[in-house]
Amino acid sequence: MTRLRSDAARSRATILETARAVPVADLRLNELAREAGLGVGTVYRHFPTVASLVEALNTDALEQLVVLAHAASEIDDPGEAVATLVRDSVAVQLQHDGLQATLVATDVTPAVSTLRDELLTTANAVLERAVRSGAVSEKITIGHVQRLVCGVEHAVRLGDGADRELLLDVMLAGLVSTRGDAAGKARR
Repeated sequence: MTRLRSDAARSRATILETARAVPVADLRLNELAREAGLGVGTVYRHFPTVASLVEALNTDALEQLVVLAHAASEIDDPGEAVATLVRDSVAVQLQHDGLQATLVATDVTPAVSTLRDELLTTANAVLERAVRSGAVSEKITIGHVQRLVCGVEHAVRLGDGADRELLLDVMLAGLVSTRGDAAGKARR
């Protein structure tokens, strides 16, 4: 990102701060300009679409997911590595409304595209190691894991959040074998 003039940087920060107080589904750029005390043109110069605003709101969360994926890749037990990555991913997505949209959007900035690629590559390496060890079925792809994470996030958001761990446990019980390498390979 190019360096902004100080007044432009302040405006951008004000827009982002104001937007963080609004549920993503309720973001409207004209209303956001009014709430932020800025001109509509200023908001649209920084964020021409709601999607570009949501992306900016979630870039730090995407960076956090990349760090967590790298941390999971360092866990010795492949099944535990997958479970940790899934749990961490659900937690981050629940903390950052709109992150899921940024993860699946087709039109993103090059910086976000690079982060997503790194996340996908690292998460896929974690999954492939678990598949090789027999902790996860060879039928499972990273796309399946992404959809499962999004499914748990959605299910948790439908309720009060108290059942997050239960839902994660149920999903992980079906995803990750705790029966050891030989048993995991036998069930494929």
